[in-house]
Amino acid sequence: MQIDVVTLFPGMLEGMVGASIVGRARQAGICEIRLHDLRTWGEGRWRKVDDRPYGGGPGMVIRCEPVYRALEAVLQRPVGPGTPPVSQPPRTRALLLTPQGRRLDQPLVRELARAERLVLLCGRYEGFDERIRRGLGLEEVSIGDYVLAGGEAAAAVVIEAVVRLLPGALGHEGSAEDESFADGTLEYPQYTRPPVFRSMAVPEVLRSGDHQAVERWRRAQALERTRARRPDLLREGGADAGGRREVDDGGSEA
Repeated sequence: MQIDVVTLFPGMLEGMVGASIVGRARQAGICEIRLHDLRTWGEGRWRKVDDRPYGGGPGMVIRCEPVYRALEAVLQRPVGPGTPPVSQPPRTRALLLTPQGRRLDQPLVRELARAERLVLLCGRYEGFDERIRRGLGLEEVSIGDYVLAGGEAAAAVVIEAVVRLLPGALGHEGSAEDESFADGTLEYPQYTRPPVFRSMAVPEVLRSGDHQAVERWRRAQALERTRARRPDLLREGGADAGGRREVDDGGSEA
């Protein structure tokens, strides 16, 4: 997968994309990540990318021209009204990171991980000129109902969530299948050595060696935890009726 990020602050992402799972995936050739400084396509001697909003108000707004030029350079084709939407080419997903967009969740992450290329556009200041939204046909994505200083943190979230689902990115291929939200529930409790720590014991079933019993316990715990902490996931159909019965039949942690 190729990931292109257009941002005013590429330095904010350089450390993240070079470390941990994402860094190893880059080194292994599983993904290629390119960071593009929006000021490269800025206006005039000072590479200006923003201006005061029409109608007055606080702050500055990102101008159309630098963004259109940046995406034309990154995609190597014309963009804007009268041309195909940026995200139209086969298996390319181009995202505008904004609190007004579709909420990022695990189903969307899985969709994005099936693409061949991601293009992420990070905002700053008071946001984008509306003609960037209207003219480019970007998918608008939000990582939550709050406002950040810019889209770089959101881009980092998208990149890590997607890259770890790419084949070969994790040390164990089953790791991504056994986590919170993978099947619509939160993850079950995890334990390691020692068996007892400050009077808190590891549940006996996990030390029993009975793999079927362990699997039943984990499924029951995942559903019980989801029901207690995120019942909205169950209402959205994340767990089946049989799984819910497992909780009712005894899902105690101890």
